[in-house]
This record gives sequence, structure tokens and C-alpha cells, in this order.
Amino acid sequence: MAAALAGFYSTAQVTDPSLTTQPAIITETAQRSAKVVYGEVGGPGLLSVNYDMRFSKTSDGFGFRVGFGGWSIKKSTAVFIPLGLNYITSRNNRDFFEAGAGATIVSNSIGDGEGPFESSFGFLSLGYRKQPAEGGYFFKASLVPVFGKGFFWPYYAGVGFGYAF
Repeated sequence: MAAALAGFYSTAQVTDPSLTTQPAIITETAQRSAKVVYGEVGGPGLLSVNYDMRFSKTSDGFGFRVGFGGWSIKKSTAVFIPLGLNYITSRNNRDFFEAGAGATIVSNSIGDGEGPFESSFGFLSLGYRKQPAEGGYFFKASLVPVFGKGFFWPYYAGVGFGYAF
């Protein structure tokens, strides 16, 4: 009798309509584009607030970043606008490898100067990001080589904290 009930119970589980809605929820979560808002110290914006989003409705793949940063010290003011394309990939949909490239537009109050961050420059990005698929707190750490008119810094880095949604 117990074997017959066990067989009936397992059949009831397979035909239970409430179980068919659960995969739809998982599919819906996986089919929304990953978006992140984060602050970054270092990196191509030096001290910036950024928005990052995937082009497709997945949590990994190709995407872009755009940011706004800068500083004001005494009579000198600089504004940084990092723009970039990136690709992220993951095995567990939580820990990602990131590779990207872009340019930072620089506007400052003293005109084009001689220092490395006095005029616009290019950057590469190779790093790690913790970005839960269902959203939540975000962390990234990257090696960000920067290059521009007369300089190349291969060991520049950036760290970012924010929120994925």
C-alpha cells in the first residue's frame, strides 16, 4: 500500500500545475537586462558615479558604462566622463570576469595641461565583479591601464561599490 501511495504522490507532483509556474519565474528573472549603479574610486573616472547595463536581456554579455566624476581643489576644477564598452561572463551568475575598453572625456578649468589626467585619455579594464543575478549589493575590482598623450600607466586600478537591479 505504501508503494502505491508513493507512486501516486510522485505522479501528483509531476502533474501539479503550481510546479509549472516556477520555471517561468526563473526564466523571467534571467531575461531581464542587468543594470548597476555604483561609485568607483580610481578607475577611469578617478572618483565617479557610474551606470552599467547589458545590451541583451541577460545578466552577462556585452554592455556599456557611463559615468560622471571629478574634483575641485582651490582654483582647479576637473570633470571626468568615462564612457566604455565591456563584456562580462560568469559560471554561477554571481561572480563575473569583466573585460572592457573606453575613453574618459576630461574637462578642466586650467585647459590642457601636462599631467596624465589633464586631458582626455583611453583605458582598458580587466577585473572581477560580484553581481547577484536577482539584484542586490554590487562590488568590483579592476586593473585599469590608462593611456593618453605621452603617458601609459599599466598598473592603475579601481574599486567600485553599488547596487545591481
